[in-house]
This record gives sequence, structure tokens and C-alpha cells, in this order.
Amino acid sequence: MKASGEDQKTVLAPQPRSAALPEMATAVLIVDEDRQVEYVNTSARDLFLPVEPIGCTLTALFTSCGATGGDEVFAEVDSGVASTPVRLRLTDDRLLDCTLRPLSSGGFVLSMDDVTTYVRNAEMAERDALTGLANRKALRDRLVERLTNVARTGQAAALLYIDLDRFKAVNDTLGHPIGDTLLRKVAERFKSATRDGDIVARLGGDEFAVIQSDTPQPAGAQALATRLVDLIGRAYAIDGHLLHIGASVGVAIAPIDGREPDVLLKNADLALYRAKAEGRGCYRMFAPEMADHLPARRALETDLRRALALKQLQLLYQPQYNLASKLIIGFEALIRWHHPTRGVVPPEEFIPLAEEISIIGAIGEWVLRTACKQAAAWPVPVTIAVNLSPVQFRGGKLAETVTSALAQSQLDAHRLELEITEGALLNDTNDVLKTLNRLREVGVAVTMDDFGTGYSSLGYLQKFPFDKIKIDQCFVRDIDSHVERQAIFRAVTGLAAALRMKTIAEGVETEGELACVGAAGCDEVQGYLTGRPISAEATMALLATTCSAEAA
Repeated sequence: MKASGEDQKTVLAPQPRSAALPEMATAVLIVDEDRQVEYVNTSARDLFLPVEPIGCTLTALFTSCGATGGDEVFAEVDSGVASTPVRLRLTDDRLLDCTLRPLSSGGFVLSMDDVTTYVRNAEMAERDALTGLANRKALRDRLVERLTNVARTGQAAALLYIDLDRFKAVNDTLGHPIGDTLLRKVAERFKSATRDGDIVARLGGDEFAVIQSDTPQPAGAQALATRLVDLIGRAYAIDGHLLHIGASVGVAIAPIDGREPDVLLKNADLALYRAKAEGRGCYRMFAPEMADHLPARRALETDLRRALALKQLQLLYQPQYNLASKLIIGFEALIRWHHPTRGVVPPEEFIPLAEEISIIGAIGEWVLRTACKQAAAWPVPVTIAVNLSPVQFRGGKLAETVTSALAQSQLDAHRLELEITEGALLNDTNDVLKTLNRLREVGVAVTMDDFGTGYSSLGYLQKFPFDKIKIDQCFVRDIDSHVERQAIFRAVTGLAAALRMKTIAEGVETEGELACVGAAGCDEVQGYLTGRPISAEATMALLATTCSAEAA
């Protein structure tokens, strides 16, 4: 019994408050009523090395370690609120969750858990690995939070959806390493254009989004969208390449355009579609009627895919004349879409859509092969001009496609002219120039189309020896009554002559315009005055008539 009584006395004997704590993995500090540290276990001592915590107040201990967040440790205890973990950041960026509880015997116990790895992993799970921006999941989580705040305070927030214009061309022609570097530079520009409270996310590929709050709307979103379009559209110098892309932005404002995340995301996306449909490189605010157009757009997309498969597309040919001889020297192939119920769908309506849904390459190849085949059957060996989309330069197979079309049709390579716009050369890629040079080597001529409408057309003339310059119709229209246009036109024809390039004026519609372009030294003309686009059958008949007249 004595032994039992002694055992009971041993069990019930009071123990120092620190007796069970030394081996705990959690860092523990015991603080007396004056908030001075009277005990630390091994884990806690290791945290604050080389500072010795015993005898320090918590405030002095945290200050000596350069820790931030320490003031909050006692705040909730002092306010009488139940203690909750306080996040403490040390100077080496370690993160500690600190919980302070009063002891029944007096004083406090402070437990500190190192949550650095947990927090970092959680942050990484919400980050885009390439750019370091928030990922799609994080964007949605933050959007839910912001919309909750909108519902509580009534303060508006904006969601901006951004697509990069022409990024795919860079990625396809220069490769993924250059594309990835470009995306990282774009991300840096996003950060420079937004404020600390804004959420910038990469949703995947070349899609980005920004949540903007704490600023008057819609003015704040409009200013940010304008800034992004300008900033992202500026040139990038990467590994010796000067790259040009752009940005299209769709904006939806909460709560006006949606109170739920899915609704706001959908409406920002609709606004983005409108921005892209109206020429890209701009922003559009969501409007309810945009939703009405979405089913129609999807129907058009379906019909266009079907048109390519069912051969509903057609080529018309517009004659081109030599001004000196007044003879037809060639035709330009122009695509048309005759839909069974829609009627004639304008190219400016379906070509941008074809580029957007990535079938422009297939359409372009169909145009090339069809034009070569039909031109090969013409009774007079005049030229055939075919327009190339910048998209067709992607993948590096354009030269093979052209030579294949020539071989299949048996068309003489010297009769084929390929017209390219500045967009094909915009990213100044050596691969594009190599492709053009390969085409020149097999005898195909290359024309710079829409000359004068780009901002650096002159620069491209010294990078590639074009065979011909097509002067844009904006310089031809009413040229006979505009002295300035006459001066510009003469300057272009003079420049072309000096570079031993021919010139052709497009869009000639009046006798006055014809006389002016001829007087300015232009070599060739094309337009409604000299001949509207006609069917393949009519082209054959026109050439046959020409052939007969010459024979007579």
C-alpha cells in the first residue's frame, strides 16, 4: 500500500511547465505574465538562432530576427477574441503559423509551426509554371472572392479576357523556346501595367485574364485595356528576332454584366470575340446583344467547315492589264463562298473566321491548287496571282506545297505570282525569307500586296527583292482629284523603278484614275474599270476571244 501511495505521489507531483516539451517537433515558447520568454524547446531555439530567446520579450525577439507579423500575436488575446494562428514571416522567408494561448497557471504558451513548404506548394499549385502568373484555378478562386465582395459592398469589379494576336505564327515559325520566352516577356508587361491588387492569370496558350477591383468602373477597365493593347503591341527583341504581336481584349463588369463567375467569364469571352471580329488589336466592352450573335457565329463556323469539305468555295478571276500594251497580262484569283441558303458570303466575313478557327491553311492550299490547275488550261499563258495568308508560312511546308501544286497542274512556275502582305513578314523571320527565296529559285514571282498600308513597308523592300509592288487602292481612289495621292503614287512608282520592280495599281474604277496612274509611271492596273472578277468559264472565254482577236 505504501508503494502504491508513493507511486500515486509521484504521478501527482507538480511538474515544470516545460517538462514534456523539449522533444516536440513544433516550436514552443512559454511566456510569463510580463510576456518575457522563460522557456523554449529545441525546435524554437533552432528557429531563432543565433538569438537566445530566454529573457526576451516576444516583441524584442521578433524584432531582433527581423520577423514581420509579430504584432498580431498578442492582438487577439488582448482583444479577448479566441486565438487563431497568426502568420509570421522570418527574414529568410520562412513562414510560421503562431498560436498563442493563455495558461491556467499564468503566462502564455506560443506554438509555432513551420508552414513554409506547405504554403509554397499551395502557391505553386495556383501558379502558371511558365510565367509565374496565377493559373486558371487561381483566377476562378479569386474571382469568386471578388464577386462575393461585390455582392457585399456593391463596388464594381472588372474581368478582362486577353488573346495575343499573331502569337501562334511566332510559336510555329520560330519554335516553342522563342514562344515561351515571348510569353514570359508578355507576362512582365502585364505585371507592369497592373496594380498590386489586380489578379493577372495565364489561362493557357496565349490566353490571359485580369481581375481588376478597387477602382471606378468601367473607366478603370477601359484605361487598363487601352494600356494593355498598347503595351503588348510594342516590339519584342528575342534572340536576334524583332517580334510583333498584339492583344485583343474583352471586358465584362460585375455586377452589371454578371454576378456569378461563369456568367462573367462567358460575357468577357463574348466581348473578346467581338474585339477579334472587329480587327483585333483593340478592346470591346460586353453588351447584351453580343450573346445574340454567338449562335450565329457558331453556325457560320460550322457552315464554313462544311463548305470546304463540300467544295462550295469558288474562285473568280479579275484581269490585270499592262498599261503600255493594253493587253491582259494575268489574273488575280479571288475566293468566293456561295452558300446554299446564305447566298454570297463576303470574304471579309469568312476569311478572318477561317484564320481564327485554323482552317485558313487548308483553304489557302485549295485556292493555290485550284488556281494553278485552272490557269494551266487557259489558252493564253498569262500569269495567275494567288494571295497567301501569313498563316500559310507556318510549319515550313509552303515551298513544298507550291512546287507540288505546280507539278500536279503542270503550270509553268513563271506564270505563278504569289501575293503576300506585310503580315507575313511582320515578325521578320529568316524562315519566311528562306521560303520566299526558295520560291524565287523555282521561278515563282513574289508581289508585295497592299503596299503603303503597313507602317514599315519600305523596310521590307530592302530585305527581299520583290518582283512587283501592288499599290493599295486607298492611294488610287479619286487620285485624279487629290494632289497628295498623286505625289505619293509617283514616289512609289519611282522607287519601284529604281529597285527594278514592277508596279500594279489595284482598285482602278474610273478613266480619271486610270489616266493618273498611267501618267505616274505605273506598269499595270486592275480594277472594275478594266474588268470585274469573273468565273473560271468566263475567264477561259475571255482569253479565247483575246487569242482569236490577236490571231485576226
